[in-house]
Amino acid sequence: MQDVTDLAFMRVVSAYGAPDYFFTEFFRVHAQSRPERHILRSIDENDTGRPVFAQMIGEDIPHLVRTATELARHPVAGIDLNLGCPAPKVYRKNVGGGLLRDPERIQAILGALRDAVPGLLTVKMRIGFEDDSKFDRILAIVAASGIDLLTVHGRTVREMYRSEVHYDRIARASSRVPCPVLANGNVTSAGRAAEVVRDTGAVGVMIGRHAIRNPWIFAQCRERFAGGAPARVSLSQVREYVERLYRATREPEVPERAHVNKMKKYLNFVGQGVDPRGEFLREMRRAESEASLFEICDRHLLGRAGEEFSLEPYPGVIARPNCETPAEEADGCSLETVTA
Repeated sequence: MQDVTDLAFMRVVSAYGAPDYFFTEFFRVHAQSRPERHILRSIDENDTGRPVFAQMIGEDIPHLVRTATELARHPVAGIDLNLGCPAPKVYRKNVGGGLLRDPERIQAILGALRDAVPGLLTVKMRIGFEDDSKFDRILAIVAASGIDLLTVHGRTVREMYRSEVHYDRIARASSRVPCPVLANGNVTSAGRAAEVVRDTGAVGVMIGRHAIRNPWIFAQCRERFAGGAPARVSLSQVREYVERLYRATREPEVPERAHVNKMKKYLNFVGQGVDPRGEFLREMRRAESEASLFEICDRHLLGRAGEEFSLEPYPGVIARPNCETPAEEADGCSLETVTA
């Protein structure tokens, strides 16, 4: 997820049960671009014990090939092409989800990348731009292009994150492409992951926003796929996660107030599992200092230390738009995947 899945966040998530593999934030590719150094850190300094795929977003074929070739010199698991970002500032440049309007362009890009990438080449896409009228055509292109893994977010670009997820379209992809398919979209818990895998025929799930809320979700998925019950999480454990995340993502040159505001972006998701009335969220959003933020965390999390963190988001407790992470706009590089 853009502005989320950096090296610090990957390390924090791995402390609670790492995913099978990660995808980086997306490398923006154009004529003047060079792979962003801070994203390269999540590849070159990766000490999570899990492979990392380098994700690209762009539409200029020579520069996509150039960037993929350069990224392949780093210890990547493979190269991933983003065909799913629904942010208007992205799709207006005809990249990300914007490319879903032009199947022939996708065909040319995938053909060039397949020739240039000797290792794994993966794609993440949505089911269409305005609608899914071109979905089958794009699936046929993916099938003919030798793609090694396809992730499908079951919404159109226009639907952003607001609609129900069309899991039947993910099932269609699973039946029509020869490569493994991962299901993405509203995978809120281990139980939900198992249902989505069952209903779509996908080999696993990709999880983004709900790994911010619940970093234990990958370990819980493994327990659920193995036939067990996912381990419960206490609010005191959530308090420890918040502390770890705050310290890991703190940068010395960033003012305290700015870092507190950055933490609100993460906590805007964490708070969906703290209390059904959203009281933690309302108070947290008013914090202006580290001391006030952790005083609120202590009251709501340590003060109810023996209570359980909700495995599913509480109904009606939602992320407020002006607090959401950039990942709400840019479906950029969804955090990970766990195979069933």
